[in-house]
Amino acid sequence: MPPFSRQIGVTHRCAMRYRERELADTGLAGCHVHYLTALFRQPGMTQEELARELNVNKSSVARQLAGLEEKGYIRREEEPADRRIWRVYPTDKAEALKPRLFGTLRAWREYLTADFTPEEKALLDDLMGRVAQRAEAYVKGGKALCERSSDT
Repeated sequence: MPPFSRQIGVTHRCAMRYRERELADTGLAGCHVHYLTALFRQPGMTQEELARELNVNKSSVARQLAGLEEKGYIRREEEPADRRIWRVYPTDKAEALKPRLFGTLRAWREYLTADFTPEEKALLDDLMGRVAQRAEAYVKGGKALCERSSDT
């Protein structure tokens, strides 16, 4: 069996390619979907909050937001109380695309799990949720890795 990290990486890269193909006419890259869905869930996040939410560095957020702003999918507003802070919001153009974005995500999931039983889908959700929680806990300074596995 291939290493676990490789399987996750392959799935992630294929998902990005799928999104890029499905959204080619919008000018969005596959990774832009993460930024927009985060902003749909919580409009007005700061760049730093987005970095934490998406587990990416601030310079990556800055680059991706610049591209989304140039394409008209987000707008930034200065925080009146602290002019160093800029809040990020999806534009009407992004809101109009929202059903299609979520439909694209849903279609990919349905494709990947087409031959799974409902119980297997629920188990996959549970297990991947637990994996993600452990990964985020580590990144946020949680328990250090005690031993290395050859399955990385």
